[in-house]
Amino acid sequence: MTSREGSLEAPTRHALAWETPEFYNEAKLHDEMHRVFDICHGCRRCVSLCTAFPRLFDLIDESKTGELDGVDKKNYQEVVDRCYLCDVCYMTKCPYVPPHAWNVDFPHLMLRAKAVKFKQGGTGLRDKLLSSTDAMGKLATIPVVVKFVNAANKSALARGVMDKVLGVHKDRVLPDYDSATFRSTARPNASHAVRDGAKTPGKVALFSTCYINYNEPGIGHDLLRVLDHNEVPVVVVEKEACCGMPKLELGDLDAVARLKAINIPPLAKLARAGYAILTAIPSCTLMFKQELPLMFPDDADVQAVKTAMYDPFEYLVLRNKDGLMKTDFKNPLGKVSYHIPCHSRVQNVGQKTRDLLQLVPGTEVNTVERCSGHDGTWGVKSEYFDQSMKIGRPVFKQMAATDPDYISSDCPIGGRHIQQGMGDTRAVKEHPISLMRIAYGL
Repeated sequence: MTSREGSLEAPTRHALAWETPEFYNEAKLHDEMHRVFDICHGCRRCVSLCTAFPRLFDLIDESKTGELDGVDKKNYQEVVDRCYLCDVCYMTKCPYVPPHAWNVDFPHLMLRAKAVKFKQGGTGLRDKLLSSTDAMGKLATIPVVVKFVNAANKSALARGVMDKVLGVHKDRVLPDYDSATFRSTARPNASHAVRDGAKTPGKVALFSTCYINYNEPGIGHDLLRVLDHNEVPVVVVEKEACCGMPKLELGDLDAVARLKAINIPPLAKLARAGYAILTAIPSCTLMFKQELPLMFPDDADVQAVKTAMYDPFEYLVLRNKDGLMKTDFKNPLGKVSYHIPCHSRVQNVGQKTRDLLQLVPGTEVNTVERCSGHDGTWGVKSEYFDQSMKIGRPVFKQMAATDPDYISSDCPIGGRHIQQGMGDTRAVKEHPISLMRIAYGL
């Protein structure tokens, strides 16, 4: 069948040939960037998504020819550095993704460019540090160190130094670290009887993620309480490292492979034992559902983990359809402004968090489906902070429009970014999982 414009066919994704020498050939990379950029120039449908596309179009419009051939290829990197791999252009906007014959995969082209830059030694110390979430978390959560780190993150003097020396913007609100890490304090209940449903496995393995482990362990504890209330037996994954998403966004694909070698064996064992694997961070879920399977398409263990991986609300909604989720909610949530993150949207599971929150009596959900502009580390960087806030401005406005009681996002970093952008507000920031715990009265 002939490919047609307009995404009339379901998009498909090609595996990443990241282990081949051709992947890192800069001349061939530039040829492919020229091909794709020229298609984007003729379309411009994605101009509103982020600052990567406006920068590309400005480079073209301000060139001597007004076409892509007037742009110096060395300036292509300005576009690459503004892409934070949200994947929204591919999944929701671009009419030329495969199986269309033009085969446009803008995010993975940007990933290839980031990988070439990393291989060439063009990645700075700040970006390497920010993407080393396990190393930073282990150091920052040492009991003696954690108080100093959290105080420094709130000190105007220290933040000024971090801005000038490290390139971490002085005005970006940063999350606290918690010395009582999730993995050291989690008490999962595995004693419930396993009740498999038609759509769901009846037992869960929780991959805690770096952020939940080191920064907001309360979200992980709330998830355990919600699952326990629903009589789902739970274990915490015996051994884990960072999912690899921060290193992927940096283009350090060899580091992604090293992290995969740590994570996949225990996860695959759980998957084959019939566990549903949950993570409370959309980027981590997406890493196991999409990016690792595309990097390692022939690895049976990776594919087994992909099949077993669920977003928590995806799992709970399916559990409800199986007639196995409790709806004995005790507390109304009032007005909730809920933001669906990009890495939730592109999992193609629908708005499961919204669907579940709407089951709570006395709850009005205002759903905002637009990129907040933060990304994992992109919005922290000095040179991109202002752009991050600009991208998020429509989200901040829409989230505040209903004068909500709660503001919430599946991405806790995105939620903090939105709270900062909204400024003075009576709304309380809570993760959706924590809202479920509140609704249950747990």
